[in-house]
Amino acid sequence: MKALGNDRYEVKSAGLEAHGLNPRAVQVVKEAGVDISGHTSDVIDPEIRADYVITLCGHADEHCPVISNKHVVKWHWGFDDPAKSTGTEKEIMSQFRAVRDAIKSRMEKFLAEGR
Repeated sequence: MKALGNDRYEVKSAGLEAHGLNPRAVQVVKEAGVDISGHTSDVIDPEIRADYVITLCGHADEHCPVISNKHVVKWHWGFDDPAKSTGTEKEIMSQFRAVRDAIKSRMEKFLAEGR
């Protein structure tokens, strides 16, 4: 969302567990012109004050902690986790790129709707 140039939102990223940055994710995002190599892998804070929470990978929807803000709008955009892909390196990277592009498309739609 930050890369799409919309500064109306303060964007934070976190997951259910901190595993460090996936080098394949860093690579495919860089191919799209965004450098995330300086980002960190953080665990979501249930006390976060957010207007929106968007979960991305399949199991995140069921396991996402309850956010204390009762007015938060939560969406689940269920993508297969590319880090769990199998096959050749080319096939795995193709899955990372497909998920990257799908997330970008959903984010562009979100922004176009003026949320």
